[in-house]
Amino acid sequence: MGMFLNPSAPAAAYKKMSASRFFVDKSRLLAELVQSMDDNQKYICITRPRRFGKTVMANMVGAFFGKGSGCGDLFRDLEISKSEACMRHLNQHDIIYIDFSRMSKDCQNYSEYMERVQDGLYQELAESWPALKLKASTALWDNFQKIYDASGHSFIFILDEWDAIFHLPFATEQEKGKYLLFLKNLFKDQIYADLVYMTGILPIIKYSSGSELNMFVEYDMATKIRYSEYFGFLDQEVDRLYEAYQKTTQHPVITREELRGWYDGYHTAAGKRLYNPRSVVCALTDNQLANYWTSSGPYDEIFYYIRNNIEAVRDDLALMVAGERVAARVQTYAAVSMELNTKEEIYSAMVVYGLLTYEDGCVFIPNKELMSQFQELLMSKDSLGYVHRLAKVSEKMLEATLSGNTETMARLLSLAHDTESPILSYNNETELSAIVNLVYLSARNRYRVEREDKAGKGFVDFIFYPEQKNEDGIILELKVDSTPEEAIRQIKEKEYALRFYGKLGEKQKFTGRILAVGISYNRTTKKHTCKIEEIQPFFPG
Repeated sequence: MGMFLNPSAPAAAYKKMSASRFFVDKSRLLAELVQSMDDNQKYICITRPRRFGKTVMANMVGAFFGKGSGCGDLFRDLEISKSEACMRHLNQHDIIYIDFSRMSKDCQNYSEYMERVQDGLYQELAESWPALKLKASTALWDNFQKIYDASGHSFIFILDEWDAIFHLPFATEQEKGKYLLFLKNLFKDQIYADLVYMTGILPIIKYSSGSELNMFVEYDMATKIRYSEYFGFLDQEVDRLYEAYQKTTQHPVITREELRGWYDGYHTAAGKRLYNPRSVVCALTDNQLANYWTSSGPYDEIFYYIRNNIEAVRDDLALMVAGERVAARVQTYAAVSMELNTKEEIYSAMVVYGLLTYEDGCVFIPNKELMSQFQELLMSKDSLGYVHRLAKVSEKMLEATLSGNTETMARLLSLAHDTESPILSYNNETELSAIVNLVYLSARNRYRVEREDKAGKGFVDFIFYPEQKNEDGIILELKVDSTPEEAIRQIKEKEYALRFYGKLGEKQKFTGRILAVGISYNRTTKKHTCKIEEIQPFFPG
């Protein structure tokens, strides 16, 4: 075993993962790959956002096909064992596994980067087939061909993070072109390749004009149905993980509903909902809900995509942070632009990178984990103009609400009309809710804010569930061309306050008040009016 030829690392990594209490069996992917080889569709590129299990699956492919991996017993206990045809391939192939995100020590340039791969491969091939007297001066693909001609040996190639080179600061455009030509020569129409399984983040066309790597069939999350269920966790898979969490965690504090709200919300082209797998596992392992998406600069990444055309997306961001969906024409090829100037390019790139999700012609923020990043962006970037200014007054808005200062509340809401570019036209409650969401943005640091939550006998516009038991709960109802008194009457009649209570009428989790907040907007006078009452739910009998 070597570093590239039949390496032990993928099998060892997959064995370790499979022993975890939060392991999910995705081995049916292997049956798809075997079918592709049988159909002579051997060039496969899987593109997914980071942290969606690409490396785990690459390790599984290497562990299953690779000679000497010692994973026979493992796969006989997995779903793939039900296919006798597939199990005939278990540990029967020579594999070449290359993780292109790895570099040699103190790598400073493209030559050193590629020498690690090419020299390493040559040495391992020469040691395995000494009688062929392979030459280092011979092209790598010619050495592979010589092995095939002499012995009939063919290979399965696994390239993890194949596009890592395009993110390296030292690689020039010319060198990136050389790299694409290297891959073309190594794989295109080569008889010694039984399968080339490649993973990356952005579409191939991002880096290639198409001619170099046009032999690959690319499978992305947004537009391709095949392979969609193998990257990310399905609802039923998270159910099983949650059961394991409850059984093995000493004091479990995460609810199943919270897990869904934080990490669910992605959509595949097949219409299936997906959870971010890494975040789910981290949360269950840590016994804590948190943002595991990135370790630093959570809002900077989003700003990178919108920075060239903030005005085009500013209103959409306000709507999406309010929980709305925004109509968009998303195609992954539109994400290839280096500038990302149009809304189509911006949203396409954000879908490809997993910052937004896409369904039925609309983009939206998938879950609370990502929502927190967008909220930070709105609070931190003054270039967002009025959206930023409204978000910045949100701390004052919450304090005014808790203290019953309705005049200050109305004044802060009217800021929406004191800008050079009003956020929305205010012609319905959806648009008003976007304004309200912005001016209460900081409340999400102290509350779990739910929109249109089922409460009592209907759906309330906003409910603020306090994180601390001594905080007040807030029920907020919006009205256009009506009165705040009418909003509060609806809160009482529909018994929205019951949402804060258990089955026996005992208030749960907090000891504060329940505040009914009515907010109205008059389209003729352009004025907001607010009213607050402390209420108690009615329990008949």
